[in-house]
Amino acid sequence: MSERRIKVLVGKPGLDGHDVGAKVIVHALMEAGFEVIYTGLRQTPEIIAKKARDANVDVVGVSILSGAHIPLCRRLREELQEKGLYDKLWIVGGNIPEEDRMVLRQLGFSGVFPTGSRTGDIVSFIRENLK
Repeated sequence: MSERRIKVLVGKPGLDGHDVGAKVIVHALMEAGFEVIYTGLRQTPEIIAKKARDANVDVVGVSILSGAHIPLCRRLREELQEKGLYDKLWIVGGNIPEEDRMVLRQLGFSGVFPTGSRTGDIVSFIRENLK
């Protein structure tokens, strides 16, 4: 019997209309053998959390380029916890200044990947940090 595939949801919260980076990550995760659900652009934290719960994912990842990563991740954290997903691996990527990375980790996003992060590093992080 083969091992169950890691299931990842990649979301694009907020009004950010650029998703090339998110699509690159989606492709890299699929190439690594993960099952990936991409929510598409302009999703609310509520919708992302609901889709993550309904799909029973292992990882919830968001891509945020708008600069609103802290308030969006704060709201997403509330939604994920409300839906009982506090035990999932949460990651965030995008235009994230160094001074905001610790805040995001404190919110529960253990993987913080600024623009330019290597896709292989993201894949490795997920594999190494799933509970």
